[in-house]
Amino acid sequence: MRPTLPFYTEINDFLASIPWPGRTENPDFYCLRLCPLEEPQVSVYRPPFKRAFYFFALLFNSGKVNVSYGEEEVENPDSYLVFHSPNLVYSFAHNNALKGYIIYFKPEAFSFFRPGFHQQFTLFDQFRTNLFRFDHATFSQLAPHFEAVFSAYEQSVRDKHLEARLKLLGLLCHLEGFALERNQKVLPTGRQQLLMRDFIQLIESNYIHKRSVKEYADLLSVTANYLSQCVKQASGRNALSFITERVAAEARSLVRYTDMEISRIAYQLEFSDPTSFGKFFKKHTGLSPSAFRRQHR
Repeated sequence: MRPTLPFYTEINDFLASIPWPGRTENPDFYCLRLCPLEEPQVSVYRPPFKRAFYFFALLFNSGKVNVSYGEEEVENPDSYLVFHSPNLVYSFAHNNALKGYIIYFKPEAFSFFRPGFHQQFTLFDQFRTNLFRFDHATFSQLAPHFEAVFSAYEQSVRDKHLEARLKLLGLLCHLEGFALERNQKVLPTGRQQLLMRDFIQLIESNYIHKRSVKEYADLLSVTANYLSQCVKQASGRNALSFITERVAAEARSLVRYTDMEISRIAYQLEFSDPTSFGKFFKKHTGLSPSAFRRQHR
């Protein structure tokens, strides 16, 4: 039987898998105040998994810490924001020195406002973790906006946190402006960019089984040539590179963060044999899977 990555469709199921206490009565929305655990030397590590909901956090470092969110690594940050979209492979590791605000939500949390409203926020990249590093002064400027959401959340239960969800909309709009001020790249919304967005979203759901541009073009009801041209013009990269890099990213996570045998990882990612997987891995990392694992342990 092939191993599978954990996939959390419910917020509470995920909360049960991490050391911090707390559960949500609202299945679509949860606010967690992150505080150090009682065990001062504890290290928190989660091997790769997937979630069906959004996650973002404002955190500051109260000690010495190396933080890893999938492929994004931060050494001894002062403060940072991190955003993560649903259905991405995700892993994290840090010690017991982070404090701040964490918010989990499903798109249904905004159903009272407008369906699909969450999709307007470029902070949530469908392809990777989005992370902003900054000093504590910036943390202090952003914290009151998070505190407004958390205060409303903690003071309201019967209405399923309607006031807090309204404040969450305002917070996300504010953070979108914050990202623009920091010169973060925002893709325009032309036809080519929208097709590329849909292409990347499909990769997230299908990259284990579908490895050719034509297969994705068929799903998008366009020709492979047209899809390739649009992706190239929108990103400067060829379409196949997005597919192979997604496979490579998961391969790196599995090799680095799990103790699975290399052959088991190869078959989980649907390579024909471990040798083919080894060649693919070395092409994308410059190291064999075993050497990569030793280097990052």
